[in-house]
Amino acid sequence: MDLNALLQAFTPSWTSVVMLVVFFTYLAIAGSILPGRVVPGATLADGTRLHYRCNGLLSLLLLVCLLGISGWMNLVSPTAIADRGLELLSTTLIFSALVTFLLYMAGCRSRDQSSSLKPHISGNLIHDWWFGIQLNPQFIGIDLKFYFVRAGMMGWLLINLSVLAKCILETNLSRSMILYQLFCVLYILDYFFYEEYMTSTWDIIAERLGFMLVFGDLVWIPFTFSIQGWWLLNNEVQLTTAAIIANCLVFLIGYLVFRGANKQKHVFKKNPKALIWGRPPKVIGGKLLASGYWGIARHSNYLGDLLLALSFSLPCGISSPVPYFYPIYLFILLIWRERRDEARCAQKYKEIWAEYKKEVPWRILPYVY
Repeated sequence: MDLNALLQAFTPSWTSVVMLVVFFTYLAIAGSILPGRVVPGATLADGTRLHYRCNGLLSLLLLVCLLGISGWMNLVSPTAIADRGLELLSTTLIFSALVTFLLYMAGCRSRDQSSSLKPHISGNLIHDWWFGIQLNPQFIGIDLKFYFVRAGMMGWLLINLSVLAKCILETNLSRSMILYQLFCVLYILDYFFYEEYMTSTWDIIAERLGFMLVFGDLVWIPFTFSIQGWWLLNNEVQLTTAAIIANCLVFLIGYLVFRGANKQKHVFKKNPKALIWGRPPKVIGGKLLASGYWGIARHSNYLGDLLLALSFSLPCGISSPVPYFYPIYLFILLIWRERRDEARCAQKYKEIWAEYKKEVPWRILPYVY
């Protein structure tokens, strides 16, 4: 592809704008009216708690069904996203920048003193734009932080399904593509099945909403996490039976550690006396869990996340580093995030954190300081 063709592929069109508007409008309506469990969020500094309607799985299944029926009736093309990948990427990037600008302006003008909407202005324009000013900004009653991460995860699946449809129509469906798609579908469906666990993650309870999260949710998650699918669409990989079995084991171990660790943390926050692996939990200073996965290594859920990311790339073989962009990026991100989490926890829990570090000295990976 020459430069002119590449620039043309990246140029947004009204079609891509309409596709995004329809997608975001559907999520706003479905998220507001479809039934779902209402889950209380973490208690904020002022004692208030947000409540989240966790109907993401129903919203996703309904959306996929509607798109499937529309494709069967020739109302939409199942390969529409795959055919306009770069165009949708640039359109979503522009939308993310616009949203961040509006969030920044609204935050600067806010006089609300609640924990959710109180503006935190450092005076450094780039810092405030990147990390955000308000903790939980809303629009027409929709919590934008929770809404955007839901959009990113659903967008990832829709891109993958469109790539899969294009692969089938071009009659080049391989075992590698099937394996990659299967792992991603299981991961995304699991995410929405346990969507309420998202309400206790650091992004939701502590990070303010700025370009870092908006771009990460709307652009980074769907368009970079799907790189393996795009690569397999244009490259043939033949996996041996042994390689398939090994890949499945990596996915299974990663899932057990990732989901198990996150579930233990979430349950502990809801009920500090709940049994973990059949035993009463060990708690440091009455606040920090040191049992189960959290007694093996600090941030052990990151290890599971890294193994899952690796399992998404292994179906692509080892002939190119391109499909391994996601696990490499995630490794760098989680190391950086782990350092930030450690610093924040040390500041928040002080001597309790020091005691916890003595009890659980390993970081992410057991036997690694």
